[in-house]
Amino acid sequence: MHTWHVTHSAASDTGLVRRHNEDRFHADPAAGLFLVCDGMGGHRAGEVASSRTVALIPQHLTAAAAAPTLPLLGPARPEWSAATNRLASAVRLANHRVHQESVHNPAYAGMGTTVVAAWLTGSTMSLAHVGDSRLYLIRDRAIQLLTRDHSLVQEQVRAGLLTEADAPRAAHKHVLTRAVGVQPEVEVELGEVSVLDGDLFLLCSDGLTAGVSADTILRVLLESPDLQAASNRLIALSNDAGGSDNTTVVAVKVTHREPGLWNRLYGRLCSSPAMEPS
Repeated sequence: MHTWHVTHSAASDTGLVRRHNEDRFHADPAAGLFLVCDGMGGHRAGEVASSRTVALIPQHLTAAAAAPTLPLLGPARPEWSAATNRLASAVRLANHRVHQESVHNPAYAGMGTTVVAAWLTGSTMSLAHVGDSRLYLIRDRAIQLLTRDHSLVQEQVRAGLLTEADAPRAAHKHVLTRAVGVQPEVEVELGEVSVLDGDLFLLCSDGLTAGVSADTILRVLLESPDLQAASNRLIALSNDAGGSDNTTVVAVKVTHREPGLWNRLYGRLCSSPAMEPS
């Protein structure tokens, strides 16, 4: 019998071109919740959208934990667990609130943000994302992309109209097809991963992936002495590649933690067969 031990590191940087950082992240290993948001919009509205989103999602999950009958925002999809549906509800709530604020405050008109979220409950990592921030899984010394970019370029790649090699040079590479807060409703893409001992998850904004390849990300994560060193190194590599955008990375490692001595003894006593009195 085991419980999960979750460790993490995070780093965020403005880069070498932008004047301020519109990325935001949330990392709560005790709750198993990790978020990265990349805001967009003029007059600092992008950082408002990303800040609101990283605050609203944990708030909704906390409220649902205190009141399990709290209604979901949007439909419950039967192919996903209750936790994944709740995470989707939290993203939809953020979308509604950010959109309402953009409608009622002219300074925030048109603001929006990407979001990528990972939430560990039991032995399942629930995933939710909108936009082109990404989530990678590193397992058995291999890296796997768990999200699909909601961008015009990637939709053209998937349709066979553009090659992966040409995608980074496309003039419209930053055009998103979905974002939190831009429309009254948003389609949230969901997923689930059964967690294994030693799994490493990386959440990042597109500032990283614009200049740093998946193979390089894997090498850094495998070779760095610790998670924080890996996060710092990835930020440095993004800036070395031009630093044209804000860059945020959150690395999360999940390992088995064996129960303490007392818990092991208590478990054995509770599992021992009862003895009938003689």
